[in-house]
Amino acid sequence: MSSDLLDALTALEKQKGISRDVLIEAIEAALVTAYKRNFNQAQNVRVDLNLDTGTMLVFSRKDVVEEVEDDRLQISLNDAKAINPAYEEGDIVEEEVTPRNFGRIAAQTAKQVVTQRVREAERGLIFDEYVDRADDIVNGIVERMDPRNMYVGLGKVEAVLPQSEQMSNETYKPHDRIKVYITKVERTTRGPQVFVSRTHPGLLRRLFENEVPEIFEGIVEIKSIAREAGDRSKISVFAHNEEVDPVGSCVGARGSRVQTIVDELGGEKIDIVEWSEDPVVFVANALSPSKVLEVLVNEEEKSTTVIVPDYQLSLAIGKRGQNARLAAKLTGWKIDIKSETDARELGIYPTGDADDFQEEEELEDFNFYGDEE
Repeated sequence: MSSDLLDALTALEKQKGISRDVLIEAIEAALVTAYKRNFNQAQNVRVDLNLDTGTMLVFSRKDVVEEVEDDRLQISLNDAKAINPAYEEGDIVEEEVTPRNFGRIAAQTAKQVVTQRVREAERGLIFDEYVDRADDIVNGIVERMDPRNMYVGLGKVEAVLPQSEQMSNETYKPHDRIKVYITKVERTTRGPQVFVSRTHPGLLRRLFENEVPEIFEGIVEIKSIAREAGDRSKISVFAHNEEVDPVGSCVGARGSRVQTIVDELGGEKIDIVEWSEDPVVFVANALSPSKVLEVLVNEEEKSTTVIVPDYQLSLAIGKRGQNARLAAKLTGWKIDIKSETDARELGIYPTGDADDFQEEEELEDFNFYGDEE
């Protein structure tokens, strides 16, 4: 082994971040393969590399046995004791069998195997890097598309964005820059495979963490997220400091913070509501932007009946039931919405005038269509 090869190993260690021990192991395995292939040898051998002198030696390894069945792999106890009286049955006898022209042949084969091992080591490093980034958000560039998937370049690896994880309100073109959420990382025969999403609720969470310092620092906590990607989402937030307005922190001055996120998600509408451990308050907040008169709670069935003014019924339910559906996902409670008139007829809401359960000016939630409700 020449000093040039040693220098090359050192350079690879610095440039690729691959341990020199891994490379040495790869070379030794390559030389064993080269010896068996080129010299038609089937015995058990090992290769010893001396990094100080740059030499390589091949040793055959034979098991010491009482009766030899395969002289390529075994040596009798009597023959072993002739070499060294200290040998016992079960020991291994090594003998140097380095061919005279081994260096030239070995170098050609070793180059191919080392290249493969280096590639495998690089794939391992990439896998280790991205498996630790699962559930994180990364920037990528759209590289190509097929009928089932879109492929996003993340630098060292090409991630798969399945059609089911693409937002229906977006169209993509090659070279577009997008933010994606890493859902999982798998090992495959072709290297690490990274799967990403634009529809996962985790994407919305990470965008808010990046955009809102209070969330990143833990002052404001995102309690739950309900998302119908590309159309509308709801998030509930809670402030651990009573002096901090959790909804206002997420909205930002004149809606600047949430507007950045809305733009990133192609205009997806976002409702930001304040979380409460009281299901009455939380369910009422979750139905924003509609006004709520009363919330009746059934603890055993984890269900609620929500009464809203007649003129607010369609708003509370939402288009195709979306507002009520998202509110139920956000809170984890079943929600049955009834108009004030229906509730009075059913006898579950008192007749006559009653103060609104939720005064409009007290509504602390934010529906981002551009205006506060």
